[in-house]
Amino acid sequence: MTSEENVRVVAAGDHFVLPSLITRAVEHEVERARIRELRLGWPLEPFGPVAEVQEASDAEDELIEALAGAEVLVTQMGPVTERVLAACPDLKLVVVCRGGPVNVNLDAAKNRDVRVCFAPGRNAAATAEFTVALMLSALRRIPQAHDPLARQGSWEGATYYTYERSGLELEDLPVGLVGYGAVGSRVARVLCAFGARVMVYDPYVHGEIHGLRVNSLGGLLRDSQVITLHARLTPETRGLIGARELGLLPPGAVVVNVARGPLLDEGALCDALESGRLSAAALDTYEREPLPAESRLLGLGDRVVLTPHLGGASRAVAEKAARIAAEEVGRWVRGEPLAHCLT
Repeated sequence: MTSEENVRVVAAGDHFVLPSLITRAVEHEVERARIRELRLGWPLEPFGPVAEVQEASDAEDELIEALAGAEVLVTQMGPVTERVLAACPDLKLVVVCRGGPVNVNLDAAKNRDVRVCFAPGRNAAATAEFTVALMLSALRRIPQAHDPLARQGSWEGATYYTYERSGLELEDLPVGLVGYGAVGSRVARVLCAFGARVMVYDPYVHGEIHGLRVNSLGGLLRDSQVITLHARLTPETRGLIGARELGLLPPGAVVVNVARGPLLDEGALCDALESGRLSAAALDTYEREPLPAESRLLGLGDRVVLTPHLGGASRAVAEKAARIAAEEVGRWVRGEPLAHCLT
């Protein structure tokens, strides 16, 4: 990309990463580029107006129409298929406002020399906060106490103020983290601040950590009253926590998963909850999404906290995603190496 070219960008947003967020972030980044170029004495041609697509998910035809003559596409879930790429020969850069470009045909993009970038780390803080929120909800049985009062006007939830039915607190509680990446490391710091006894199992992470490093998954499970999953989903980690692993947990343990549903064997989890081997589970992700109506989890309302994959749903995440994507556009305009490029 040279400073003599006039760039046309399409912001193909959706109900979460709004096109207006993308437009503002791109315009801010390009203005920074313009100021820098002028300070260095290099002329910069006017930057073309950003075209917006309001809801790009599954909208191939609308996307193709909007991309006529455009060199850059910034999107959250716009379908960048082989058909779209073939119909848009001017397209040179696609930036996806997600941790991975699942909506882009990478092979077709590579064949057409289209650079594809993504926005890593945009939801780490939000997911970590949500993990701790779900953990506290399960430990203190907050949803179960809320429901009778808010929906029925019943004070029945006050029966949790007995020794037998009251919950656990995080202080001094042994909590095991399976995985210590961008989310897991944040969760560990927060739990340490609560005074929990944090243990970590992650064979791929070295160096200093918050908490006690445990060298085996089995050792972590045997010593943890709560486990929370933060591993990546790979062929190696699919079904990582099954019946055997759940059986290693102390009686009455709690399982939290705000990472990826297939890390956990849901059938084995339901068996352990129904038998009373586990006291509770808090889940935001599932083996099948949306959660099917026949899921056994839906019949375990008193022992589970269930949310519909909301861990990364904060306004800050949408704003960060737009900003990270716009920064890639700025690098491309300035002719700098792209930071998060896959093609």
